[in-house]
Amino acid sequence: MIQQIVRQFLSLNAVREIVVKRTLYTMQLQSEEFQALFTTGLKTMADLFTKQNQELRLAGGAVRDLLMGKKPQDLDFATTATPDQMKEIFQRAGIRLINNRGEKHGTITARINEENFEVTTLRIDLTTDGRHADVLFTTDWLKDAERRDLTINSMFLDLDGTLYDYFGGFEDLKNKRICFVGDAAQRIQEDYLRILRYFRFYGRIAERPNGHDPATLDAIRHNARGLAGISGERVWLELKKILLGEHTNHLVHLMYELGMAPYMGLPEDGNLHELDKVCKNVQNLSPKPMTLLVSLLSLEDEIAKLDLRLKISKEEKNLGLFLLKHRRDLTSDASGSEPLKPYQDFIIDAREPDAQSRICELLKYQGEQRFLQEMELWSIPRFPVNGHDLRRMGISSGKEIGSMLQELRAQWKKSGFKMDKEELLDNLAKTLK
Repeated sequence: MIQQIVRQFLSLNAVREIVVKRTLYTMQLQSEEFQALFTTGLKTMADLFTKQNQELRLAGGAVRDLLMGKKPQDLDFATTATPDQMKEIFQRAGIRLINNRGEKHGTITARINEENFEVTTLRIDLTTDGRHADVLFTTDWLKDAERRDLTINSMFLDLDGTLYDYFGGFEDLKNKRICFVGDAAQRIQEDYLRILRYFRFYGRIAERPNGHDPATLDAIRHNARGLAGISGERVWLELKKILLGEHTNHLVHLMYELGMAPYMGLPEDGNLHELDKVCKNVQNLSPKPMTLLVSLLSLEDEIAKLDLRLKISKEEKNLGLFLLKHRRDLTSDASGSEPLKPYQDFIIDAREPDAQSRICELLKYQGEQRFLQEMELWSIPRFPVNGHDLRRMGISSGKEIGSMLQELRAQWKKSGFKMDKEELLDNLAKTLK
């Protein structure tokens, strides 16, 4: 993909090599995805910084995505201007500033033409504790690039299309390599979450499941314990993205081999064989992260341990418990004329708004792709009889009404949800004679 895009750009004179100095590699990018970024709001902001002789460049993930031929989901900007200088630039232009929580880290968010623009001052990390850093502002682009996690995330793109690549990130991207900037152990010790970011980007970019640099894996193995100090919310956010990427089972196997699992809340004896099977089952089915993660678990109390460490949502917890309980006992009736009937009966009996969604995840888990679309499109029928209908027939006892409704519901289910109110009440009337 990368090579194809580069060849296309070269043929269109969209990419032109300019200069290589020391570790700095630059080139010119003028792709359609890049040009599409230039909204009125971005042009306004760029003009403001230019007039104040302040440099402004796209940074990190947005640059990586553009080089991959993708439109970035989020735009992050870096600048030589300090937060105070940025505030002055924007306020003089009458531009509203929002969300000042990032200011101490150098980030200012401006609201221009109904768009939010996050701009961060170039920084040097003075001290780190494995989770956060105390920073010093700088005007040196190389120094800021040095503190970033991966080479593919350490590039900058000027708004004239000039790429600034200090650590071979573009070459790594073309070759689908995931490398830390500089010394892997040092980068990891600055923020141990970078271990999981390595796995996430490997699953997003690498072509081969086993193309890891041995030195990188050694650095991860020797620093895996540091994950214990990372908040569960941050761990779960990254783990979810890993589970939804490529090479999922290979990467989870590797996490276990490197000793990461206990510090992430995963069971020490996770069922990796079941994970392999489920990963195969869910290919191209867009499962939820919990659908994959639960394959590692054997007991319901392991969900509680996961929740304690990862702070999973109530919806995720309930899905995990449901899959653990029913992955073996709730299956399709492959020999019958209505293979989906057991699942449909469950949904009707559950009478819960998310029951159908859970069943769809169960079908993915079980590899029942042939039934999935039908289940997703199934319109849940409404049981046509209620207590008022029975009272009109002269039945007044609440206990009797409950019992009869249960019996009528069973008849309705047995009919494939085809019996209407009249048929059901006629049957009831016959039994009452």
